[in-house]
Amino acid sequence: MKASLYKIIKLLTVLLFSSFFLQPLTASAENKVGITKNIKSLDIKYAGKTVTIERNQDTNNKLSNSFAKTSRVCPPFCVQPMQIHPEVKTVGEIELLNFLDEEVKQNEGLLIDARLPDWFEKGTIPGSINIPFSILDAGIESGHAKRIITLLGASESDDQWDFGNVQSLLLFCNGPWCGQSARAINNLIKMGYPAEKLFWYRGGMQSWQSLGLTVVTPK
Repeated sequence: MKASLYKIIKLLTVLLFSSFFLQPLTASAENKVGITKNIKSLDIKYAGKTVTIERNQDTNNKLSNSFAKTSRVCPPFCVQPMQIHPEVKTVGEIELLNFLDEEVKQNEGLLIDARLPDWFEKGTIPGSINIPFSILDAGIESGHAKRIITLLGASESDDQWDFGNVQSLLLFCNGPWCGQSARAINNLIKMGYPAEKLFWYRGGMQSWQSLGLTVVTPK
C-alpha cells in the first residue's frame, strides 16, 4: 500500500504542478464516427504525449473484453442509483469531456479513476489519475487520506480542515454496477469535502468502452 500511495502522490504532484494541459476540441474531416455532431475528438497532452480521445472508427467493432459481460453477482456488483447525493451531479461522456477541457485545463479539476490499481493499469480514460477508493475508507484520521486531500487543496490548522481551495473532482470506476467511485465520493463528503465540488461519471469504463472511446494504458 505504501508503494502504491507513493506513486499516487507523485502522480498527483506532477499533475497539479506541471504543464498538464488540453488541446482545443477538434473536428477532423476523416473522423466519420464522431462523438457528437459538432465534436469529433478531443486532444489532450498527458504525461508528455498528445492523446486523441475519439470513438473507434470501425462501425463493426464490438466489445470483446470483460466489459462485454452483462451479469455479475450482486452483492457486491449491484446496479447503482442515478444519483448518490443531492449535491453531487451525475454526468455523462460529453460532460466528462467538457470537464477535461474546462476544469482540468485550468488546473481547477482532476479526473479520478477510483478503481484499484490493477484495474487502472489495464486501461483508463485519458487524463485520469488513480486514487483507489480503499485509501479513503479509513477516513480523515488516516495518514494516507490526509496526504491525498492535502494534495487536492485542503489544509489543516488547529485540528480544523479548510476545504475552501480544493480541486473539483470527477470520479468514475468500472460502470453502473460498480460502487467503488460512489464509495470514494461518500467518503470524501464524510471528511468534509464539499459535495458541489464532486461529480460522478456513473457509466464508468463499461459505458466509455461501449461507445468506442479511447482508452489508454498507464505506464
